[in-house]
Amino acid sequence: MAGLRLIQVGYGNSVVAARVVVVVSPDSAPMKRLKDEARAGGKLVDATQGRRTRSILVTDTDHVILSALSVETIADRLENSMSPPSAMVKHDAASDVEEPDEPSPMDSTADPTADPSKDLKDLP
Repeated sequence: MAGLRLIQVGYGNSVVAARVVVVVSPDSAPMKRLKDEARAGGKLVDATQGRRTRSILVTDTDHVILSALSVETIADRLENSMSPPSAMVKHDAASDVEEPDEPSPMDSTADPTADPSKDLKDLP
């Protein structure tokens, strides 16, 4: 079970990514019937927390999951969850820091023996 990948479907709710068969928009009449049939059969999971349903997920066990997240958002999360772990890029905040080419005169690592008045003599 350690290999299960979960995707967030909103408001702290997760679904096993490998179990999702389809993600569809809830606006069509057939999807409304699917939702009603799942409710009658005890296979409806409402993960919207009372918000508007923006996508419907259907699992391989015929469970119907309602989500307040858009179809595109769920699809992106599914796509990212199916990527092999080696393809996932870890962001390293330390790599974002640029080192200056030359030390600043105000930098404590500047040469302590340098004479700052020497630079002032060249000023007009």
